[in-house]
Amino acid sequence: MDTEAPHTQRGRSSPVEGEERPRCALSGGRRPFTWRRPVAFGVVCTVLLILFSNFVVQPFLIPSRSMEPAFEVGDRVLVNKLAYRFGDGPRRGDLVVFDGTGSFVPERPEGSPIGGALHGAASALGLAEPSDSDFVKRVVGVGGDDVVCCDADGRMRVNGVALDEPYLYPGDAPSQVPFRIVVPLGTLWVMGDHRSQSRDSRDHLGQPGGGMVPVENVIGRADWIGWPVSRWGSAGGGHG
Repeated sequence: MDTEAPHTQRGRSSPVEGEERPRCALSGGRRPFTWRRPVAFGVVCTVLLILFSNFVVQPFLIPSRSMEPAFEVGDRVLVNKLAYRFGDGPRRGDLVVFDGTGSFVPERPEGSPIGGALHGAASALGLAEPSDSDFVKRVVGVGGDDVVCCDADGRMRVNGVALDEPYLYPGDAPSQVPFRIVVPLGTLWVMGDHRSQSRDSRDHLGQPGGGMVPVENVIGRADWIGWPVSRWGSAGGGHG
């Protein structure tokens, strides 16, 4: 006699008691797509880029020919904002971006606060031209320097030593305007590399500030070209 109770037959598709039937992946388990996450991600990335550009490295769009051949119109140079943050000051030959308020321009242009904020954000990302008060030039003289142009050989002299300026635009003279100045301490004498196309410290002689740029107005050092790809690399410097 068979003393075991017969096994209850159960189909393969029948779930065990208390066990849920698996849901079909296409039957509603997936959440509907929304734009919230991509938009939020984009906003966060933009904010982080702006913060990074405000404190570490900022793209700067070159708007004119004044710094050829080092920088060409449309180049986006990367400004190192940490270059002078820890005690080092600008040196002769450095390519610096600075706020020219009070030296190259009398005061900041007035405008809509909202428009200014939007332009500032776009400029910080390298998508718009820099503020009208921001400039990029090469440091020729630092505080205490005696800068003269030009000597009998047509060269600029700093503290009696003739400058070798291989970065000048081909065919340009060091300066068509003769001058002799002593750079006050805490300031810089700056000039463009394309001297015939540059409005720089020479153009502000006799004005308040005398064309001198306060060191505290320097935003950073233009160390690299980030765009276009064909011009990637470090910026041309020349220390004297």
